[in-house]
Amino acid sequence: MKRTTFIRSVGGFGLLASAASLSSFKIQDEPQLDKKIVQEFVGASHRDMDRVTELLEEYPTLLNAAHDWKHGDFETGLGAASHVGYKELAQYFLDKGAQANIFTACLFGKMEIVKPMLTAFPNTLHAKGPHGFTLLHHAEKGGEEALEVKDYLISLGAEDKKIALY
Repeated sequence: MKRTTFIRSVGGFGLLASAASLSSFKIQDEPQLDKKIVQEFVGASHRDMDRVTELLEEYPTLLNAAHDWKHGDFETGLGAASHVGYKELAQYFLDKGAQANIFTACLFGKMEIVKPMLTAFPNTLHAKGPHGFTLLHHAEKGGEEALEVKDYLISLGAEDKKIALY
């Protein structure tokens, strides 16, 4: 077989394989969560555990839903509870299986998570969480439990507690 014939046959097969895999992709049949419900859930996650548990009971997929406050400022219930230092609610979300992240690890003083993450991805030191709150902000909200993480972040050069998103 000539090289050009081989390339054409492989290329055509590649297109067929791609088309076949796309045809097996299922379109979501269920509607999206109502944006007002997501906003209420995330808003309540700053301060109201009772309302959060009611909403989660009715809409379990709110657990990892994110509200878009605009300009790339996305926030989940866990993100809200974390940046205000509402540890009891943050732990509730984690116990329910919420997607943990380095911001919440800072809140809880989890050096065994924070240090390797920042070693692997050093620019995460300057990551912006919901509303622009930084890792240092979250560590400060963690109080005594997060002092080691706070000191570590400062030793790496963290200074800002909030960075403007827009």
